[in-house]
Amino acid sequence: MNFRFLPNLTGLFCAVLLTALPAAGTPQQSQRGARSAPEPAAVFKDRITPHWFHGNSRFWYRNDLRGGTREFILVDAQRGTRTPAFDPVKLAAALSKASGTKMAADRLPFDNIEFLDEATAIRFKAGDATWKYNLTSHDCSRTEPVPGDKPEAKVEPRTGRGPRAESDDSERASGRSPDGRWTAFFKDHNVFIQGREDGEVEIQLSSDGKADLEFGRLSWAPDSRTLIAFRITPGERKEVYLIQSSPAGGGRAKLQSRAYPLPGDKFATYEPNVFDVASRKLTRPEADRFEHEWLKPRLHWSTNGERVAYEQVDRGHQRFRMIEINVRTGATRNIIDENSDTFIWTAHAENLGLSLVNWLAKTDEILYLSESNGWRHIYLVDALAGKLKNAVTSGEWVVRGVDRIDETNRCVWFRASGVYPGQDPYLIHFGRVNFDGSGLVFLTAGDGNHGIQYSPDRRFIVDTYSRVDMAPRSELRRVSDGGLVCHLEETDITELKRSGWKPPEVFVAKGRDGKTDIWGIIQRPRDFNPRKKYPLLEDIYAGPQGSFVPKTFSASARFESLTQLGFIVVKIDGMGTANRSKAFHDVCWHNLKDAGFEDRILWMNAAAKQHREMDISRVGIYGTSAGGQNAAGAVLFHAEFYKAAVANCGCHDNRMDKASWNEQWMGYPVGQQYAESSNIDNAGRLQGHLFLVVGELDNNVPPESTYRFADALIKAGKDFELLVVPGGGHGAGGAYGQRRLQDFFARHLLGAEPPNRNRVRN
Repeated sequence: MNFRFLPNLTGLFCAVLLTALPAAGTPQQSQRGARSAPEPAAVFKDRITPHWFHGNSRFWYRNDLRGGTREFILVDAQRGTRTPAFDPVKLAAALSKASGTKMAADRLPFDNIEFLDEATAIRFKAGDATWKYNLTSHDCSRTEPVPGDKPEAKVEPRTGRGPRAESDDSERASGRSPDGRWTAFFKDHNVFIQGREDGEVEIQLSSDGKADLEFGRLSWAPDSRTLIAFRITPGERKEVYLIQSSPAGGGRAKLQSRAYPLPGDKFATYEPNVFDVASRKLTRPEADRFEHEWLKPRLHWSTNGERVAYEQVDRGHQRFRMIEINVRTGATRNIIDENSDTFIWTAHAENLGLSLVNWLAKTDEILYLSESNGWRHIYLVDALAGKLKNAVTSGEWVVRGVDRIDETNRCVWFRASGVYPGQDPYLIHFGRVNFDGSGLVFLTAGDGNHGIQYSPDRRFIVDTYSRVDMAPRSELRRVSDGGLVCHLEETDITELKRSGWKPPEVFVAKGRDGKTDIWGIIQRPRDFNPRKKYPLLEDIYAGPQGSFVPKTFSASARFESLTQLGFIVVKIDGMGTANRSKAFHDVCWHNLKDAGFEDRILWMNAAAKQHREMDISRVGIYGTSAGGQNAAGAVLFHAEFYKAAVANCGCHDNRMDKASWNEQWMGYPVGQQYAESSNIDNAGRLQGHLFLVVGELDNNVPPESTYRFADALIKAGKDFELLVVPGGGHGAGGAYGQRRLQDFFARHLLGAEPPNRNRVRN
């Protein structure tokens, strides 16, 4: 059945806009996806904040429950028990008697408790008084308040502590030497030092610095005997221009510009120069110059000050090295030298939450993360010998983050995904392993995406996990072996279910190779009728720097403003995105137009075969930024499947977007592969319906990318829609843009004309 006419669509559009969008929106508001509405109903017991006793064997937490009621729970980690922290009926009676005010057992007037006297009593503040309640005698009496406010127990973030920052030591990277005897500085583009005991005497160490080849980036050896500075050849300063057509207060339009390197542009290069302070000797080691779009060399000194090392990523990201210089001899060598036929993920790895190189402070060793064996794992490198010692982790799963490096016990705590066959391979689990690869223990096991909180002594974890189709569950586990101590809570979503909320369906289908599982979600309308046919919308972002299908529970109704109009919305991670095997990721190499479309189309066809309500003849797609490139590419390269697309602030030609992101995936030098993936060069292939959105002040992807795409479409004689948002930034449009997106898809996929919003109302 095709919805060629919906008599009540005007009312439905108005209802959606009133519930799904803010009353007013600014052009800068991002519309990465449909907003959720209405406000989600309350959920209960979805998270735990543990308050650990001294000794770290017991803790209490509070559950806020339906109807404004609450309960306090005591957990004994040694015994594996979970019990009420006190008898609420007896405490309410005792507090009522002592205070002269009637108290309800399930609505006690305090939020926090403190256990006293070997946990035989508790103290709490109710009203203006502090009370002590004896857990044995059930007596309640006023007591002295605790001086000052007792701070809450410090709890580690649920996602771990993140990677250790790598940076120069602040003293050695400044002008003053560690022993305080010298100050180094730049003058007339050259390097000078001045001794503390020499007064005003300046000693010039270099003489060939000049305006376009000046020295910078000082770093002292820890023994103060050696100083390093880099001679810098500046890169090209090519700019991108933006026009602010409607500045606040009126007046003329304003021109904005900023440096913006594109693929193939010349970057600044850094040549290491080694100065021996005593002899004033300058050594220029035979080492490749450091070259990067925005990063600068970060030096790591050996403890004895004889060796210094820095990371080097070649243009095109196919070679990664840790280059070491012996400052006594000027000799160089590669401690790490990794090469790839495709790419090494070194740029825009912000979603990884880890550093590839982690120096150990107590030894000449490095924990190095690499995908060289086909999966991202941790390796132990002997920096002194310049060779691999051993793999720390291995297997067909992926390390997703390093949370803690314990050099004393020589173990590393990490996050990983894909560790349990049969589970969604993107789900995060936590583990621990010794530096030599022994003693691997996974601390979590439940079928869900995990977040953990350690006890202060790290012997136990409170593990909370969920999926998009499963509300959070919490349990207490041992760190020693990952074993379950006791179950704690399952989230109460009774009210949420009564509101009509339904979770997305997790759907899995085989990809283009017939073997690899492709994972995604399906979100249906609240009033879903399995006897009807619904058009599909795909929310796409195929940026290779991550994976994007949600994995955790949300009480919000995903994509509500679109499902309310009568669409089924899907989101999929196809090949070419991250967090699976290296082979899965490599599909994007030199081929960003691929965007996993073969896998996405197979996935939707498989879903439609299983779910007859999905009308595979009416499929639309929308996305922002890299997703905007993907959405437009869908109706250029796969118009036999996708019938309509909304592309917001898209990177429509990878030669016109930031150098680092595009050289990482599309390679260097710039070649024919860029043209083959260009929406602009392929504009003549457009079929179906296309709506382009761009903010005139987009500070991420230059707006000219969309303008040139529009120009190419016009020259090719193609029809399309274009919305330029004055003052809009990246992800432009706000509430207005979202409403236009809804109108566009309703018109072209529902066959319904949106209401006339230009009609004058009395």
